[in-house]
Amino acid sequence: MNPVALLHALQAQVVRPPTAAAPPAADRPEALAYFRAPLLPPPPEEPEASAAEAFPAPTAMGIPVDLNLTTHHSLLVNSPIALKRVSITDTSVAQAVVVSPHQVLIQGRAPGEVSLLLWDADANARAYTIRVQLDPRPLQAELRRLFPASPVSVSASGDALVVSGTLPNAATAKRVLTVAGGFTPHVVNDLNVYQPSDPGQILLQVRFAEIDRSAVSQFGADLLSTGAGNTVGTIGTGQFGGATSVTAPAGSGSQSQSQSGGSSLTGKDAKIGLTDLLNVFLFRRDANLGVTLQALEQRNLLQILAEPNLVAMDGKEASFLAGGEFPFPVVQGQGAINNVTIQFKPFGVNLHFKPTILPDGTIDLQVSPEVSALDFSNALTVSGFLIPALSTRRASTELELRDGQSFVIAGLMDNRLTRNVSKIPGLGDIPILGKFFTSHNDNKTRTELMVVVTAHLVHASNTPPKPLKMVEPFLNPQKYDRNGGGL
Repeated sequence: MNPVALLHALQAQVVRPPTAAAPPAADRPEALAYFRAPLLPPPPEEPEASAAEAFPAPTAMGIPVDLNLTTHHSLLVNSPIALKRVSITDTSVAQAVVVSPHQVLIQGRAPGEVSLLLWDADANARAYTIRVQLDPRPLQAELRRLFPASPVSVSASGDALVVSGTLPNAATAKRVLTVAGGFTPHVVNDLNVYQPSDPGQILLQVRFAEIDRSAVSQFGADLLSTGAGNTVGTIGTGQFGGATSVTAPAGSGSQSQSQSGGSSLTGKDAKIGLTDLLNVFLFRRDANLGVTLQALEQRNLLQILAEPNLVAMDGKEASFLAGGEFPFPVVQGQGAINNVTIQFKPFGVNLHFKPTILPDGTIDLQVSPEVSALDFSNALTVSGFLIPALSTRRASTELELRDGQSFVIAGLMDNRLTRNVSKIPGLGDIPILGKFFTSHNDNKTRTELMVVVTAHLVHASNTPPKPLKMVEPFLNPQKYDRNGGGL
């Protein structure tokens, strides 16, 4: 080809307007439809939730929403919008854990009531009341396992569990309450015990006996003067009658003197008998002084304090008191103004017992005997009042008995020692020789309380007892009625 012709051909190709090209992809929506199409159809569009619609609507009068929860369990709260802040009033009752911006986990820790506050990004808040109660399901399952024949229901009430139902006897009800006490210290007893037509009663025969093992010993020496001519004399107690004077034989030239409760003997031939005598004294006529030797010992054996017979229904408590009540003041108030009120404290022989008839017929007995007495040796003086102390011996036990069986509570000892010393001032303080001018009186009291209890089952009878009939009328009309032919 001619080079010139080739050059013209190339220029013509460059100058020729380009052919119509496809518009760019940005100007062709149908070209990008494939790439814009989602894999799944888009969800229907919903209007955006406002801040007021993000939380549950509050109830009337602004009362917050209530959420109930049991201890050791969790509750998940969902929010339609993102949360910014969470607050709970008492973390010891419930704890709030933020799981995600839209979820809050509430964990119950202890019985109680708290408030939960939630805020969103626009500072809109909603309040919830969370009530945490005990979970009654573990106790309910345990009672169904132990008492399958006794319908017992358990419900929660705050920090307590309410046990309700009707049981055949009081012993089963006591066992149910014992099991419930192992789950929580706060148990509300709503149990009813079925009362048969003849529930039976318990007769308790109690004997309070006091064994006195005391010994009163007295030993001493007293100086005395009986007048000239008296050498030996005696002193009696007065409980065996007046002492009789013993006079020397006639012609001895001596005289005898007698006094109430004692006698004196004179003369060399005078004789004395030691029967029922407490004291024997010797006297030197030339010195006009005498010495009295005292020796006394007393012993007692047994004394019945009380013999009560009490009847109580099954599961009911009975009490007995043989004694009295002594008043004592109680000072109330502060500062210079004090009010004194009088209260009374019982003393004497006291008995409390509560019997329960078990299904096998035995008697479960809770008994608390007590014997107390006023003790003025340890008395106190308060605001001018003398308040005695109480010497108390008390026992408490629970046991099972068959009908007619007895048991004894013994060993309640009371040991006391009282010593009274008498001496001549000055002479009684002399070492060694002062013993001859001193006398002492030792009173040792040792008593033992014994309680004998016998239980009997008694039942009421539908038949009234027959009236008693006298063998013979007190006044026989045939003998004493004039109209009947008598006198």
